[in-house]
Amino acid sequence: MRFDDSLKTVLSADMESGFGAQSAWRQLTDLMGRGRIAADAASLDRLRGLRPAVPLAIRAASARALAFARPPAALIGFFAEDSIEVAAPLLRTAQLADTDWLALLPRLDAHGRALLRHRRDLPGAVERGLASFGPADFVLRYDAPAAANDLAEPTPPADIAPVPHLHPVAPPPPEPNAEGGFQIADLVARIDAFQKQRDPNEPIAAAASEPPSYFHFDTDHLGIIRAVDGVARGALIGASLAVGMPQGEVRVDAVITGALRQRQRFAGARLDVGGHSDAAGAWRVAGTPQFDAESGRFTGYVAIARRPRADEEASLTPRKMVSDSLRQLVHELRTPTNAIAGFAELIEAQLLGPVAPVYREHAVTIRQQAASLLGAIEDLDTAARIEGKALELRPGPVVLEPLLERIAQDLAPLAALRGTALDIHPMGDHAALSDDRALERLLSRLLAALTAAAVAGERIDIAEAPAPDGQVAICFARPLALSADGEEALLSLDGEAAGPTDAEGAPLLGTGFALRLARNLAVELGGELVFGEDLLTLRLPAAVDETVAQATH
Repeated sequence: MRFDDSLKTVLSADMESGFGAQSAWRQLTDLMGRGRIAADAASLDRLRGLRPAVPLAIRAASARALAFARPPAALIGFFAEDSIEVAAPLLRTAQLADTDWLALLPRLDAHGRALLRHRRDLPGAVERGLASFGPADFVLRYDAPAAANDLAEPTPPADIAPVPHLHPVAPPPPEPNAEGGFQIADLVARIDAFQKQRDPNEPIAAAASEPPSYFHFDTDHLGIIRAVDGVARGALIGASLAVGMPQGEVRVDAVITGALRQRQRFAGARLDVGGHSDAAGAWRVAGTPQFDAESGRFTGYVAIARRPRADEEASLTPRKMVSDSLRQLVHELRTPTNAIAGFAELIEAQLLGPVAPVYREHAVTIRQQAASLLGAIEDLDTAARIEGKALELRPGPVVLEPLLERIAQDLAPLAALRGTALDIHPMGDHAALSDDRALERLLSRLLAALTAAAVAGERIDIAEAPAPDGQVAICFARPLALSADGEEALLSLDGEAAGPTDAEGAPLLGTGFALRLARNLAVELGGELVFGEDLLTLRLPAAVDETVAQATH
């Protein structure tokens, strides 16, 4: 009944408006991808009807959220019908039976099959199936001109005597061979004739084209880029993912270098390419480590790079200017706030002389509110450092359960005020490879937002979640007050909005700001914060990569 109820709830919502269609899309794909409803023809037809109203960025985000959830083959086939930005996350991670792969291959375009050719974990039958599409994907087609003498000399009028040998006449169009195709010599002769006939002062018009929005690359076991597909490769070939300093035109994010040392998957990392080729600019990169099936040795990364979205960092200089201005403002706010808190403490402790009880109570209130304001100022400073690429991280092993217990203890007064509780399930000694201060800020802001949104009698469950190799994951139950909102709606909540954000004890800068800060911090730490229908899932690099450990023993 829960499955049917979930589907009925989604279908009963508004699907006509833009936001309603996006919300229904997210919920339907999540339900199908996690096996809560069947990915049958009727459900897929509903998604096809919603697709025109859902922006490309939303569709791509849905695909990334299902990348490691083992969605059914029918849903993968549906996403494969979309553009490569949407299909790529699932095609790079899907685990299907041989028969499902072979049924899917004809439905893919050349881009989708090219992406699969970069995988090193596909069964032999699937690789042979991909090889059979070689003549269709790699052929160089030639379309013969409509007229046989398109490039021939035009016939002059009868009253003008032609000047012999003024221009060479193009050879006749090439004739196809009996075996198919054309002689290379014929094509070269026609090109040569065209070059001789063309006015040398006339520029050749370049076909207008959009700059590439993504490209793929592979590395060897040392992290050196060996193959690039989709952009000019000159600046990228030979660059190393192990070097954080500029390498010619290429600069690699520290998130990538850290992931390479641990042989871990990475996503949302930055890659900057200089120069004037179509590869120049800022990119966001996701990579998956590859291991030899027999020996378990690390063989390199397969990765995809995409242009940043509008809400991400696409240009360094403007962002840095905004970040520097915000950090200056934060400094100017922090100094007087610290002074106010300090004077309140002096009054509360009567260090300046006897103080009436009523004024001491006012001093306590001032100190508490100043502490809350200082916390908000620190959050603004963290956000500014993220924007300006100035967040200093020192990754190390951080055991998750004691950290969560400590944060829950700090939030106990807020939980008592809201009549709720944080229920932390045992997680053993599982640890994340992360900066301890940044991770503590992430979890404290996330849990404070969830606690403030809870209602009396509601418990917020926190438990370990399944995660890909090389990662650890924690899932958080969404309070009822936040369960009806999709990711975009949650991230857009602010302190002025009605609802859970104006409740007593809510984050000073709003629930949306707290969730955005937690999401951005997760990306900076090499992980991600996934907004599911009932849960929020935080994925982080694991302190011990079990795959590498098995390979070394």
